[in-house]
Amino acid sequence: MGVPGLALAEESEVLGLTGSHRGLYSVLIFIISYAFVMTEEFSHLRKSKPVILAAGIIWAQVAVLASSSGVPSEEVHKAFEYNLGEFAELMLFLLVAMTYINAMAERNVFEALRAWLVNRRYGYRKLFWITGIITFFLSSVADNLTSALLVGAVVMAVGANSPKFVALGFINLVSAANAGGAFSPFGDITTLMVWQDGKAEFFDFFELFIPSVVNFAVPAAIMQFAIPNGAPLVQDEDEKVELKPGALVVAGLFALTITTAVGFKQFLHLPPFMGMMVGLTYLMFYGYRLKMFFSKDGDKFDVFEHVKNSEWDTLLFFFGVVFAVGGLGYIGYLQLASAAMYEGLGPTTANILIGLLSAIVDNIPVMFAVLQMNPDMPLYQWMLVTLTAGVGGTLLSVGSAAGVALMGTSRGMYTFFSHLKWTPAIAAGYAASILTHYLING
Repeated sequence: MGVPGLALAEESEVLGLTGSHRGLYSVLIFIISYAFVMTEEFSHLRKSKPVILAAGIIWAQVAVLASSSGVPSEEVHKAFEYNLGEFAELMLFLLVAMTYINAMAERNVFEALRAWLVNRRYGYRKLFWITGIITFFLSSVADNLTSALLVGAVVMAVGANSPKFVALGFINLVSAANAGGAFSPFGDITTLMVWQDGKAEFFDFFELFIPSVVNFAVPAAIMQFAIPNGAPLVQDEDEKVELKPGALVVAGLFALTITTAVGFKQFLHLPPFMGMMVGLTYLMFYGYRLKMFFSKDGDKFDVFEHVKNSEWDTLLFFFGVVFAVGGLGYIGYLQLASAAMYEGLGPTTANILIGLLSAIVDNIPVMFAVLQMNPDMPLYQWMLVTLTAGVGGTLLSVGSAAGVALMGTSRGMYTFFSHLKWTPAIAAGYAASILTHYLING
């Protein structure tokens, strides 16, 4: 968020009631809600539901605590509106990005890529590297979940008769998706938050490119020796997928939208979401053209269908996280955590621990908490926490949305324990990426 939002956050004093019964009760509510989030794979309860409920309960406790402490309701409203602004900016940005991804999927852009790869008839080891590299770069513009699922369909298609290849391929995709999202503001919600909060400029994130490559390449280089020899069974006929009219134009408009968002931030000093919303109109007007010229052929394009099909569970989950963490921050817990971690341990140790924490807890609330703490750190440290929070989730299969989603689509071939077996190799990549960041940018 821009300077005005930060100024507002600094002006709003926290309640400082971390030892109160209601404050502790709020922490317990957040922990319970997050326990439900972590068991989503088994309970099939969408992750947005418990955190939105937790956010409502926490802010109810905040209101009672503020009233009993004589804090004017206007002050509480200021803190509430600050969190609302944080959520609104990020939601609108992500909504446009998701709409474009949906539109490209509907135009068969990703299906064509999948069919092309399957038809190349590469060996397992070559496919392991190709799918990983594609996911790495794809996740720098699409989110890690979308990238992993799209390329995961390729791995499943070519590895149907080799469960070992699917398991290793999926671990590689999770690693590539998380690493690829760390060096681009468009690649992960956490990097987007750091960019929109003004902690780094757009091009600063590319300092993390080589550390991100190292994070992906080290475990991949170790795992490749376990890839089975040979190649997938050859199909009788090549699969053919034709791009729908306007497919490449929609992809080009997405690139133009990203450029517009960067331009609004870099040159006009306006929030990037405004540039993304302008970019959405590119798709709207082009969608109108597609309707006029191609609907008679039975090819219907409706941009609002793509808006409707966005990941609303993710967007609403983010709403719950922002307000739950924001409420705990207003009570005073983030100030307490900041003092313990960043002042007690120092920024480097704290930022490395943030990455380890994101292997257990989703990196979105972790990074939002760090931004709310607002520790006084140089750019190098902000880039370090961006890197660790982005790639730390690879350490466990449940540490990122990509891992959880691929477990759900793997038909039992990729599991928590098959991922855990390779955690030492992933940890080696995690350590190597931090060292690389220190050597290059420190």
